[in-house]
Amino acid sequence: MTDTIIVLDGGMSRELIRIGAPFQQPEWSALALLEAPHLVKQAHQEFAAAGADVLTTNTYALVPFHINEDRFWSRGEELSALAGQLAKEAADAFVGKRVAGSLPPMFGSYEPALFDPTTVQSRLAVLIRGLSSHVDLWLGETLSLIAEAEAVKWAVKESGKPLWISFTLEDDGPQAPARLRSGESVEDAARWSLDAGIEALLFNCSRPEYMNAAVLEAQRVFTGMTMPEDSKAPLIGVYGNAFELKSTDDAANVGISSTRKDLNAVKYSDFARQWVSSGASIVGGCCGIGTEHIQDLSSALKKREA
Repeated sequence: MTDTIIVLDGGMSRELIRIGAPFQQPEWSALALLEAPHLVKQAHQEFAAAGADVLTTNTYALVPFHINEDRFWSRGEELSALAGQLAKEAADAFVGKRVAGSLPPMFGSYEPALFDPTTVQSRLAVLIRGLSSHVDLWLGETLSLIAEAEAVKWAVKESGKPLWISFTLEDDGPQAPARLRSGESVEDAARWSLDAGIEALLFNCSRPEYMNAAVLEAQRVFTGMTMPEDSKAPLIGVYGNAFELKSTDDAANVGISSTRKDLNAVKYSDFARQWVSSGASIVGGCCGIGTEHIQDLSSALKKREA
């Protein structure tokens, strides 16, 4: 863990809904790019004003599952470029903000069995071409298996930009061993991240109660390794969601999921402090975590640094 805490933004979809952006399936958060891009920029600005150091591009839903195959191949690069431009314009209105280019699962969230290594690179390339001139770093997020992360690593290797990889975890319970939704262990993911040379290893889109075990496991792996003098272990990050507990048969983004009533900003900040104490240095929010959560945790963690 470093002494400096990096604050990520929160969930874009709920923020878009909150400020009145058009939002429906199947387009999900991509609909705002198509019909109200000014509200996408406003959502980024709201998170920046709340204290987020890194703004994530609104490209998570720019996949065939949401915008369909024809639109993805004909307009995916154009829409990705627009998403990158909007995030950069929002970031540039503040001092010291960075933009992370979101590279989502290409074949469905929480769906490791659908991963197709034969077509993933051509799909990732569409988003990367659109985003590359607007982003400061890449964020492969909500990945369910190590092969997805490896694909993202290869897709961006010529870009010269830092790579952050974020895995989503099985919601097995806070006492269960931390594992990815593929069943792979967090230990294996952490060892992969060391070999891959990524800048940060994160965990996202899982319940806050289940995140600390992953942070502790990653920290255990990193502290147990002898690093070459010219390299260092990845930073560790967490951004949990506010979903009600899903069944193991549920898929992500098939409808607007209900959010927890008990996870207010203060309680989420308590989780964030726990993650930082366990070794995390990047903290933010995923689905259902709004500007009020980011403002509270940013204030709490920045006070901790002072």
